[in-house]
Amino acid sequence: MAGKFRVLPIRNWLAGRSLFGLAIGTLLFAASLTPSLTPRPPLLLGVLAGLGLAAGYVLGLALRGLWTYLGYAVQPAHPRGWQIIVGVLALIAVVFLWLSMGWQNDIRTLFGMEPWSRWNSITVALVSVITFGLLFLCGMGIRIVFRRSAKWLDRHFPRKVTVLLSALVAAVVLWAVVTGIVFRTGLHMMDSSFRELDALIEREAPAPTSTLKTGSTASLIAWDSLGRQGREYIASGPSIDDIAQLTGGPAQQPIRVYAGLNSADSVDQRARLALAELERVGGFDKSVLVVIAPTGTGWVDAAAIDTLEYLHRGDVASVAIQYSYLASWLSLLVEPNYGSDSARALFRQVYDHWKALPKESRPRLYLYGLSLGALSSESSMDLFDVIEDPIQGAVWAGPPFPSPLWNSATRNREPGSPVWLPRFRDGSIVRFTNQENQLNLPGARWGPMRIVYLQYGSDPITFFEPSSFYREPEWMRGQRAPDVSPSFVWIPGVTFTQLGVDMITGMSTPPGTGHVFAAEHYLDAWVAVTEPTGWTEDGLAKLRATLKTRQRAGS
Repeated sequence: MAGKFRVLPIRNWLAGRSLFGLAIGTLLFAASLTPSLTPRPPLLLGVLAGLGLAAGYVLGLALRGLWTYLGYAVQPAHPRGWQIIVGVLALIAVVFLWLSMGWQNDIRTLFGMEPWSRWNSITVALVSVITFGLLFLCGMGIRIVFRRSAKWLDRHFPRKVTVLLSALVAAVVLWAVVTGIVFRTGLHMMDSSFRELDALIEREAPAPTSTLKTGSTASLIAWDSLGRQGREYIASGPSIDDIAQLTGGPAQQPIRVYAGLNSADSVDQRARLALAELERVGGFDKSVLVVIAPTGTGWVDAAAIDTLEYLHRGDVASVAIQYSYLASWLSLLVEPNYGSDSARALFRQVYDHWKALPKESRPRLYLYGLSLGALSSESSMDLFDVIEDPIQGAVWAGPPFPSPLWNSATRNREPGSPVWLPRFRDGSIVRFTNQENQLNLPGARWGPMRIVYLQYGSDPITFFEPSSFYREPEWMRGQRAPDVSPSFVWIPGVTFTQLGVDMITGMSTPPGTGHVFAAEHYLDAWVAVTEPTGWTEDGLAKLRATLKTRQRAGS
């Protein structure tokens, strides 16, 4: 009796559910556990698995509804049949949960991370069940909307029209909830949160006392207007003593200029203000001048600029302006043009002043951008506008997949070179590199302008493809990048979703993987682009090792 008491409620519950939906849901649950470009935290993997189970279940219900709408009957499963089906589905779920630990550990090994334990698989299972349960309750709410709409519409329309219209109403309600409330409200909340966080002034970062620093009493830009990322950028960086000690010779104090969103009312005003500040502190007297396009939040990667300042012994000036509070992937969704408009305004101000200076005494001019900053920096310069008096080059790290120049160079690469490390024409203008220095191309000579793309094969910001929903990305075929798991397989729809999630989590990987760029790899790029003098191979090797150690130690 006890056995029947336990089994019958389950049977009765399943009788009102769709076994077909559970089957599709279990398959998507299993597919969600397969590896992607970056490792997953257990909580996130559990949420994704729960979403896959829920999405598959809804798809099964939709297909069953379509079947009955067309007038076909749905035959109920035999009592013994549903037990066998549920048992097989449970076995599939357990097997893929077990396999997921090995898949995640494969990626974590490639990234030099600690392996998972069995407890992580249990966490994934529990979180996936909770996620599915919450979504199931939401689905019940949508079902109520459908039934009440159908009840009202039945009075005015034939049954088949009623069903179609009720389904449309339910879909509109669902879409409105997801996009209008959850998505948009969430984005506004995040924007507000980032804005409030950006306004904070850290106790450990007081206003600088040196008159050569942006935000000092002599500065044209107020310290509290720089934003959190701007203050961090100005306050950090190596001192003269730091540079002299590491390079073993005389050094200068690098110049850093930054204008925050609150420094002026418009993009053009911020660009003009940044130029005036750059002139005030003597930025054009340095040998190297870099126009930086920061990431969405206004962050400038210290691994990139610190490295350049050490490499040129402080004889470097850099300038940047903030255009957003949101992370790069959010800015791509909400305000994709802001970064380009901001970078274009700043470049135009700096370039027009720079080209009016005597060529024999002006600094060499470069561009730098990471992530969305790389896309913005690309867009800041029209080659036809500068061809008469070209800048000296650019370093762009982790270019996002929509980047037009990056796409063109990748698409028109030399035959035989892979998508994840293309060779563009003769290598005189554009070259690509990754964890291994690939910039010394045999038989290639640099032209007057040098552009280097630093990219990792495991970077989802760069290698996300919208077409991966229905087509296997080319970078998954043939020989793969050394940091991409061989266990990563393309699954229609699922791979698209995985890469989308990877875009959000790509910044949580160790330096040199995903979307986190290592100082030693920046060093290779800057050496190729700026050709610093006074360095031996042994000296560069020592600098490379020191920068690597410091970055991984968090200093």
